Amino acid sequence: MASDASAQELFTGTKPVADTHKFDEARLATWMEQHVEGYQGPLEVRQFKGGQSNPTYQLVTPGKTYVMRRKPPGKLLPSAHAVDREFRVISALYPLGYPVARPYGLCEDDNVIGTMFYVMDMVVGRILWDGTLPGMDPSERRAIYEAKVKTFADLHNVDWRKAGLEGFGKEGDYVARQIHRWTKQYQLSETRTLENMNRLIDWLPKNIPAGDMTTIVHGDYRLDNMVLHATEPKVIAVLDWELCTLGDPLADFSYHLMNWVMPSNDPGRAALIDIEDLTRHGIPTLDEYVELYCQHTGREGLPELNYYFAYNGFRLAGILQGIIGRVRDGTASNANAAAMEARVEPLAAFAADFARKAGMTD
Repeated sequence: MASDASAQELFTGTKPVADTHKFDEARLATWMEQHVEGYQGPLEVRQFKGGQSNPTYQLVTPGKTYVMRRKPPGKLLPSAHAVDREFRVISALYPLGYPVARPYGLCEDDNVIGTMFYVMDMVVGRILWDGTLPGMDPSERRAIYEAKVKTFADLHNVDWRKAGLEGFGKEGDYVARQIHRWTKQYQLSETRTLENMNRLIDWLPKNIPAGDMTTIVHGDYRLDNMVLHATEPKVIAVLDWELCTLGDPLADFSYHLMNWVMPSNDPGRAALIDIEDLTRHGIPTLDEYVELYCQHTGREGLPELNYYFAYNGFRLAGILQGIIGRVRDGTASNANAAAMEARVEPLAAFAADFARKAGMTD
């Protein structure tokens, strides 16, 4: 596995466009002339190194640099790689002053480059890949984490109706729908009996915390999905809105908090749980971070966290088991399928431990 230094090197910057992701650049330039305000060629196209599921390109012109996100070529699941949804949410958030890149245009015509795509501004700053922030002093780390949680809270505070996101997702019962989805996925893909998963399948839907509310949820809010100011502890753009929808903010926030309670699955990178003294290191403890989020969202505490950690562990186990099932059925290939299968049981145990803290009995 890559160490953080090599991860930073591997995923930062651009490379020549991969053969599998090439397209007619002249057609793109013509489209940009017609649809991107202020565009002036000539155009040079590079591909970002980072591991996005939607191929992402740097579009360089003499006066300005843009970013293009596209659906990957080939046969896709109907709801996957929804770049039109990404474009819609950043178009709703940008006028509100929320830190996203300025959107320029969406192209739904596959004849231009082969798949749907959108173009946005290139936001220049720091993308950091290791949440332990090696090489920084404690005050720098603390400031970055405070900026990160405030930006997350600001997202959950957005009035999604006023932002024009009616119909962007279903309102209410988000966790119930997610449990149903991943239960079905798990059961269809099951390769061996795990008692912890069966207990969770029975207990989780019956014990969803009251007070369900609906906000914009990012779905994968983490350090390497944001651009930080070059020198200041300030989030200047949140990236990768592929999983964004309307849903339960506590499901979104608690998934982010898994960084504090789960070990890293990458042996080359440390996890927050591995740091002996977070306070001395400069990173807020779990309780401090939750308190910051509550201050920014007007909440008085999050007593339901144990339930949500159980839910997130269960959901991750269901996602991994689904991949294993597709490999088993010959509809997907993954060289890491065996390693994924080995992770399902510990995730189920992790989830069951938190479910017991939340009141589940064996």
